[in-house]
Amino acid sequence: MTTEMSPESVSGPSSTDQSGPESFSTTASKVTTVLGWLSLASIAALLAFGLLISPPEISQGESVRLFYIHVPSAIVCLYIAFSITFVGSVIYLRKQSVFWDLVAGASAEVGVVFLGFTLATGMLWGKPTWGTYWTWDPRLTSTAVSFVLYLGYLAVRRLDMDPVARSKRAAILGIISFANLIIIRYSVAWWRSLHQGTTLDPRDTQLDDSMLVSFFLGLVALSLTFAWLVIHRFRVAWLEHQLEAQQLEVAIAERTASAGPTGLAAGGA
Repeated sequence: MTTEMSPESVSGPSSTDQSGPESFSTTASKVTTVLGWLSLASIAALLAFGLLISPPEISQGESVRLFYIHVPSAIVCLYIAFSITFVGSVIYLRKQSVFWDLVAGASAEVGVVFLGFTLATGMLWGKPTWGTYWTWDPRLTSTAVSFVLYLGYLAVRRLDMDPVARSKRAAILGIISFANLIIIRYSVAWWRSLHQGTTLDPRDTQLDDSMLVSFFLGLVALSLTFAWLVIHRFRVAWLEHQLEAQQLEVAIAERTASAGPTGLAAGGA
């Protein structure tokens, strides 16, 4: 039987606080089951609209179909995943809540996967559009910098050191890394760029109805998939946290038991 987690049930006064949800032996739950089926359904609809129903674009031709996954993937990782990491990092530094520390880490880990996917699809799109897979365009460069920054964030979370100090360092890096997202957002306006500006301008979307439907289906599909992955990753992280806590308790108990008689004898002397 699985249980759902909430900040109230998991967070505590410090990273070593053991309050949290009841034990569970699987990362699956009713929520993840529903999200999984919704993700599959939305991906199927995206494939139908993106590959079969929507027409080629006048100037970009068939390559425009990458737009339906490239842009939604960028939105999910840059505006959702790393925003969650930023918020989780801020709250962790204020309250040292295990819940928010693990949420920030889970969201960043899935966000890095989505960002890698964004860079890969952007390169595939760039070849027929610009004639090259990569150019040191301001938006591409700043996006690549974010990829490296968040890889560094994940590396810090794996350091072999005191868990509280490790989480604090990761939280600080999570906050600093978020600043680069502002540069990504306005890079096209601040510098001369090959990268196109806002495609979904309310005054001129440049997309017909079927293209718009395909785009929004891509956004829904990738958002649901992101949520499904983050919940699973968080629950894995919580299991790891519980295991570390249990191992620490066992080590302390064994140390106390082995030193007990000696301590008593010394006290009696």
